[in-house]
Amino acid sequence: MMANGFPLKNCRAVITGASSGLGAEFARQLAPQAATLVLVARRAEALDAVKKELLGFPALIFCCVVDLATDVGRNEVLAFLDAHGLNPNLLINNAGMGDYGSFASSTTEKTRTQLELNITALTMLTHAVLPMLERPGGVLNVSSLASTLPMPNLAVYAASKAYVTSFSEALAVELAPQNITVTCVCPGPTPTNFSKTAKRADGTDTNREGQGLLRISPQRVVAEALAALQQGRACVFPGAGVAIASLFFRLMPRGLMRLLLLWRHGKE
Repeated sequence: MMANGFPLKNCRAVITGASSGLGAEFARQLAPQAATLVLVARRAEALDAVKKELLGFPALIFCCVVDLATDVGRNEVLAFLDAHGLNPNLLINNAGMGDYGSFASSTTEKTRTQLELNITALTMLTHAVLPMLERPGGVLNVSSLASTLPMPNLAVYAASKAYVTSFSEALAVELAPQNITVTCVCPGPTPTNFSKTAKRADGTDTNREGQGLLRISPQRVVAEALAALQQGRACVFPGAGVAIASLFFRLMPRGLMRLLLLWRHGKE
């Protein structure tokens, strides 16, 4: 039996990667109805800017400046919650990053940071917050349409998001009897700072052919993600185009997919 859904009214949410993009948009859409928002990210000035934007709403806003790609940073989040007497009932794991270009030419540092942020931080922060999550509780993990297929020149990112989707769907089943709703949102191409961060120092980019057909706004991604959380849905692909593409990718025979990827990769 799946959870009935998480009520957003008066929620107390921890949002990672909240300084821009989807994280900041989650804060904007939750602020009118939340009791408390804890915004977590590395950039203090950007977090403060988001906080100032939300000051007219009833929610109490806290900024926690840490680097989630490190054990120290993740432990600082827990210490921050304890020091301020905060008892969250919603965790939004939004922090993540990508890396455009071949795996062979990637730097060890960026690859390790990507794995730490996309997989380790999400997993360990969820594990640490679950015992303090008041019921009814919610966990919302940001994955990607990329989780449904291997992606040459974005290999580690796509694989890490496949982990996030699988992990989230398993937790949705495990935690339902405890009245904790787990939802995974898998957006397609979305205008955020992702591409800027994923580009390499030499300007290496990825093939964006056809992405325009799937692109939707951060506002819509967040709205559909929060609606899915309220409805108790384990996974959502926001936007009709992304939903159709995800079904196509998941049903396609793997041999045919590899042939199409070889053809597309050869065009780059």
